[in-house]
Formats: sequence, C-alpha cells, structure tokens
Amino acid sequence: MPLIVVTTSPRIAPGLLSHQAWQVLRSGPVLTGSGAHPQLPYLAEAGVEVEVVEPDPRALAVRAVTETVVWLAGSASEGDDEDFMRAVGHAAVALDEPPLIEVVPGSYDLPGARVLDLVAVMDRLRTECPWDRKQTHETLVPYLLEEAYEVLETIEAGDYPALREELGDLLLQVVFHARVAADFDMDDVAAGIVEKLVRRHPHVFGSVRAESADEVNDNWEAIKAAERASKGSESVLEGVPMGQPALALAAQLLRRAERAGAPESLSAGVGQGVARELFDLVRRAAAGGLDAEAELRAAARTYRDRVHAWESRG
Repeated sequence: MPLIVVTTSPRIAPGLLSHQAWQVLRSGPVLTGSGAHPQLPYLAEAGVEVEVVEPDPRALAVRAVTETVVWLAGSASEGDDEDFMRAVGHAAVALDEPPLIEVVPGSYDLPGARVLDLVAVMDRLRTECPWDRKQTHETLVPYLLEEAYEVLETIEAGDYPALREELGDLLLQVVFHARVAADFDMDDVAAGIVEKLVRRHPHVFGSVRAESADEVNDNWEAIKAAERASKGSESVLEGVPMGQPALALAAQLLRRAERAGAPESLSAGVGQGVARELFDLVRRAAAGGLDAEAELRAAARTYRDRVHAWESRG
C-alpha cells in the first residue's frame, strides 16, 4: 500500500490544488500534523475529512503498510516539514515490507513566488520592529544608494556569487519603500513596471517587428518621446536624475541631447576651470565610445590596489 504525500505551497491561495491532488485527497484517509493547516477549511467545504494527528514518522509508515494513507504536508515550516518526511522515509526503510511513498504536488511555486515571502517579512518588520517602523522615504535614501553601489561593486569585481546577496539587499530597499508609501504598495510598483515593459516592447507583446538591438532601441526612444509628449513635456532631458554622480550625469545629458539632434556647440565651453575640463573629458570619452564614470572608477581601483601593495610592504 502507498503513502501518498500531498505538498502545498503557502504562497498559493488555499484551496487552489491540482486535479491530481483533489483525486488523491478523496482516495483514502487523509492525515495532517496541524489543526491550523490553511487547507483544512477548503477541504472540509469540499467534503474531504482530514484527521489531525500527532506527527509520528514510524506510526505513519506502519499504517501505510496495510492501507493507502494520504499525508497533507506543509503544516509546519519548510525545514520542519522536510525533516519530518525524511524521518518517515527512514522509518519506512526500516520495516520488513516498506510502503511505497509517492509525492503529489498539490500546489507549487511559480517563478517569483519568493517575493511574496519578502513582502510578508517586510509587513511584519514594519509592524513589530521599532527601527523599521520609524523609517521614512527620506531616511532610507542612504541605504538605497549604498546597496545600489554594492551591487555595482560586485559586478565590477566579477564577484557573481556575491551578486545574489547584494541584489537581495537592493530588492529589500524597493520593498521597504513600497511598504512605507501611503498611496501605493508593492503590487502597484510591480504593475507599473509590467505595464511599462509591455508598452515599450511592442516587438515582443505586439505586432511591431524588430530584428536587431538597434531597432529595439529606436522603438524604445520613440515610445519614450511619445510618453513625454503625453505628459506635456517635450524635453529629451525629462527624467534624467540630476542627483546621480556628476560624470555619469554629464554623459547621460550629452547622450540624450545628441539623440535629439542638439548642435555640438552647446557642449563647448560648459562651466569654468576644472568643471569645464571635466565636462570636455566626458564629451571626448563618449565620442570615443567610453564611459567616463567607469573609466575613472577603474583608475581609482588601480590606485587603491597600489596603495594596498604599498601598505603591505610596510
């Protein structure tokens, strides 16, 4: 006789189970280890009786030797659940006639489901942690910038194993700001960027054809121009963040103006003294296909390494 384990995801609404899971749940006695299992009300409504028992790996394995038993998993934390099922497996193997153990996914996570966990954790932190509770958009700005720069540093260093953690730290800042906001939430943030991506990729989600990256970029810029016009702004510089590092800012302003056909003379003689020299260097770097910000950062890293080497010689 088999022991059939039905697994469920806490990130999927209770009651939304696979067809196979519903068939299994109606095939024999159903046991679970918690009276607080979120699926219980929905199973009761469907006429499926569930017996709540004390989780006992050996007793479960022994019972499955003589009858088909369905175990509704997912009643505890994922780690505890895995430990319990591992113990059931060990108990079954120790029997003279071990039962067949089959796992049936009742529901499972879709890509991105773990973001729901982050939203839930952030909700709790915002409610129960004094520090998280008192934060504002303004107080969080330094952390947002710091985490963004740490992502940049791992990429520049080629430290891709560390990139996952740093991206998580940056994602936390996005979720934090969405939780702090009074007039929108994380769903609104996600809905807004999904709408924008679909709108700006008509070659993927619509009937427009684009065979090269250059064509995609041209379409993107045309769509952005139409969006600016719909907002009452015709300036190609609309949306350039003036708070970004100065070299990157100058390069983006030059790039945007060039796309709009601004005369090159506008970039001549900008500023005075060192400012003029720096702006001209950014312009020359861009003309040569270089990123002035990245070039200077690379030079700074080289200088850092030289200082470290000098210190080690001590």
